[in-house]
Amino acid sequence: MWAYFLKRILVSLPTLFGISVVCFVLVQLTPGGPVEQAIAQMRLSGMGGEVSDSRTMQVTEEQRQALIEYYGFDKPLPIRYLSWISKLIRFDLGDSYAYEEPVWSLIKERLPVSITFGIVSFLAAYLVCIPLGVFKAIHHNSRFDVWTSALIFFLYSIPAFALGIVLIVLFCGGTFWNWFPIQGFHSDDFYDLTLWQKFTDIVHHMFLPLLCYTIGLFAMLTMLMKNSLLDQLKQDYITTARAKGLTEKLVIWRHAFRNAILPIANGFGQWVSLFFAGSLLIETIFNLQGIGLLSYESIIQRDYPVVLANIMILSVLYIVGNLISDLLYVVIDPRIDFT
Repeated sequence: MWAYFLKRILVSLPTLFGISVVCFVLVQLTPGGPVEQAIAQMRLSGMGGEVSDSRTMQVTEEQRQALIEYYGFDKPLPIRYLSWISKLIRFDLGDSYAYEEPVWSLIKERLPVSITFGIVSFLAAYLVCIPLGVFKAIHHNSRFDVWTSALIFFLYSIPAFALGIVLIVLFCGGTFWNWFPIQGFHSDDFYDLTLWQKFTDIVHHMFLPLLCYTIGLFAMLTMLMKNSLLDQLKQDYITTARAKGLTEKLVIWRHAFRNAILPIANGFGQWVSLFFAGSLLIETIFNLQGIGLLSYESIIQRDYPVVLANIMILSVLYIVGNLISDLLYVVIDPRIDFT
């Protein structure tokens, strides 16, 4: 088994190299780069912020050339790539063009929000959906199963961003109730609070965004768990176990559940990357300074170091997530042999 994982890790290295080459080239060739962004900002600031007249202000060729040299675009593309990848190997993500500070500092500031929502939504979804899916499979076609399926698919049909807007209107001091804060991850006086008050303050702020995070995944996981268990309960080995006189509880939890959980385990590792990625729309609606919003802003601003850093970190996490999923297969069912 360990030889398999070592092989996967070695194979992932050329994969990451290919991702880095393709993404670097595409990002560098994207129109409206940092030089053009800087020139537009110079024109805008030079005309006192009047957008309509800023286009008439000319930027000298010396200024343009200075910007090109400042951002390193005077060098050939392969040289720029080698310079960037050599820094990346040393875990140097470079400096942001837009924020003028190290990229890792920007990411580190946003990580608590994305990681918190990622972990909590993961636990909330799996700890609720797996037992609910098992219960629905055991009571298949019952009144409980029918009504919960209808409710689950109704909630699944609502886009997360639309649900977020509705929740803000209903519960954030609009026409109806003022139960939750309208935006942010914590209150302004957060650092002056006690430990328990900090915990309750974060829970208060993250309740509605967390509901939007998990609502789409909730239906998919629940129905996947139910259908997977139903398929296992129809297998011959379950009939044999019942014929041996085992109780229904042992048949379900010791035999059927172990095989039924394998499709669910396939998604465990993918949550590693979701911890980092966040959700752009939800972070925008609730004004959460997470990685998703940072990625979007860096793309709009053509902040190449931040864009490339996010892409590479997500690529590594995605590969690590796949390895975790494979490892969970073996933990759940030791009979699985990857060789």
